[in-house]
Amino acid sequence: DLQLNGASSSNVVLGYSYTDRGAIAVDNSGATLTVVITGSVDMNTLGSYTLTYTATDASGNVGTETRTLIVLDTEEPDVQLIGAASYNIELESQYIELGATAVDNSGETPAVVITGSVDVTKEGVNTLTYTATDSSLNVGFETRTVIVLDTKKPVFVSPATFTVAENQTAIGTVIATDNADVTFEVSGTEMQIDSIFGTLSFVEAPDYESKNIYEAVITCTDEYDNVTLQYITVYVTDVGGGDD
Repeated sequence: DLQLNGASSSNVVLGYSYTDRGAIAVDNSGATLTVVITGSVDMNTLGSYTLTYTATDASGNVGTETRTLIVLDTEEPDVQLIGAASYNIELESQYIELGATAVDNSGETPAVVITGSVDVTKEGVNTLTYTATDSSLNVGFETRTVIVLDTKKPVFVSPATFTVAENQTAIGTVIATDNADVTFEVSGTEMQIDSIFGTLSFVEAPDYESKNIYEAVITCTDEYDNVTLQYITVYVTDVGGGDD
């Protein structure tokens, strides 16, 4: 009578060691017989393996049992990012994808599929997911966070000085460049500015004889709260001469 220790069929995990539980054999005389095991299990290779257990009594009678071992891969691939898991990049700059690699305990090198995208046209957090699937359909993944920031301040391209004739309110247009939309403000109460278009003017038309030099500060703010100041001077010229 030949009896296996343990189940006649088992699943074992790829890459781990396997210790066989053996079998026992007793003949009808009550004598314990030696059990010979043939076959082997390659724990580094997926597949089904059969072990055969044989015992022979003194009369030459042979008893056999078999055990089936199925080597399975239950571990997901190891996905490794190339580069950091988190990046800050400037608004409107170029994002260069460095990719990722994947290795598996089966020896495979699964392809890495990247999902998600980076929108460099607006501030925000972008998440990219890197996924690899092995032949046993185990799935491994990693993520990368790309944070788009606007750290650049607006740049004034219009002059800091204006010259205008007296008795008119128009001064000129303030212009600034930036990655995003900007708004304008002007200090004091003598001038006003269109917050969107930058059109600068006097609140009341100036009189040369009363005052002919005006100073103010223009504040330019982009939509991400980056601020640049420009100190301006407006020179008023006399029209007609004398005390017109």
